[in-house]
Amino acid sequence: MRHGKGTSKLGRLSKHRESLLANLFCSLVEHSRVTTTLAKAKALRPFAEKVVTLGKKGALHHRRLAVAKVGQESIVKKLFTDLAPRFKERAGGYTRIMKLGPRESDSAPMAIIEWVDFAVEVETSAPVEKKETKVKEAKKASKAPKKESSKKSDQE
Repeated sequence: MRHGKGTSKLGRLSKHRESLLANLFCSLVEHSRVTTTLAKAKALRPFAEKVVTLGKKGALHHRRLAVAKVGQESIVKKLFTDLAPRFKERAGGYTRIMKLGPRESDSAPMAIIEWVDFAVEVETSAPVEKKETKVKEAKKASKAPKKESSKKSDQE
């Protein structure tokens, strides 16, 4: 039986869909995180899982299969040297999908797909002091000489 074997068509022909997923996968490998529509993220997940599994196997045959699926040798090289060793002990589930709100222009549901071991580097900075605006500084500067001149006249 073929239950559950269907794929998301994404409103595209098969060649267009394959190249879309390959390009999304290349962006995911390069940047470790991609913001896209929820449907594309859900379609990318099985594609990415299968290619990472090829990378974990590591043989020349699997490298050639990955190049055939992805189409960019530099990305496959990064996959086999960097990504596959990171997931060597993991049995599957290499990606995470986090839902975002709807896109402003057409209300399409958006999502972020990233590697499960991706850690966001948060920059901590010193507290920012409030800077007075130029208008307030100008008012203070214009008031200051008047007070000094009135004090001088009072002292004389």
